[in-house]
Amino acid sequence: MTKWAPRHDGGRPSGRHCSHTWTAEPGPLSETCTACAARERPPADLLLCLTCGHVGCSDSSPGAHAARHFDSGGHPVARTLARGQEWAWCYEDQVYLDPLSEQTAPRSAPRPPESVWEYPRPPAVREDDRFVRVECAGQVVAETRRSLRVLETSHPPVFYIPPADVRTELLVPALSGRTWCEWKGSARYWDVAVGDDVRADAAWSYPRPEPGFAALKDHFAFYPSRMDRCTVAGEDATAQEGDFYGGWITSEVRGPFKGGPGTLLW
Repeated sequence: MTKWAPRHDGGRPSGRHCSHTWTAEPGPLSETCTACAARERPPADLLLCLTCGHVGCSDSSPGAHAARHFDSGGHPVARTLARGQEWAWCYEDQVYLDPLSEQTAPRSAPRPPESVWEYPRPPAVREDDRFVRVECAGQVVAETRRSLRVLETSHPPVFYIPPADVRTELLVPALSGRTWCEWKGSARYWDVAVGDDVRADAAWSYPRPEPGFAALKDHFAFYPSRMDRCTVAGEDATAQEGDFYGGWITSEVRGPFKGGPGTLLW
């Protein structure tokens, strides 16, 4: 799977959200535009259908190969096969997409150390533009540049990832009951299932958060202890002790942290 992100430099002429940013990477079914070859005409830049591997050219003139395939086939996303270029186009949402990767993500300015004892209570929700990734059983489960951090006194931050940046097909409703947060409301739990590898109760979300935390609606948070790797701007996060709160500890965060033995009443 490849994760694509809507182009941030004005390449979204429709202004609509794109829901096709997770795509497969099929092999090309041909090396040229067969329609152009049949007509003995040189093809324009080639496009690869990320649904079926169909190859056509980007010529938009009448009878052009690629446009006809995507308009009639209902396959939303094509990527360029032009040498030295990496971009895709969503025909359904009229959005240019660029590959999301840590290398291409905008670099955030270094952040000063934060003491969790300076975080507020009730908690605060803060936007975060750093590159956040969650990995499990050899698969990228989620990655984003637009997470939300929840900051609460004595706790390391919890990162909430928008659903469009999560491979939700890998999430299965957990059998465990719900929990209640006095600030955020009722939490729903999810298993992460990659083939036969199932990590029970590895993620949670708030389908109907309390009004003060409406921004968290349907975002997903992951327990670092139940995933293989969780990173923030390339740095591995370690899990908050206690295996309940789900905070991510990185080098910028200073404790002591709630969750370990003897900290229940902090």
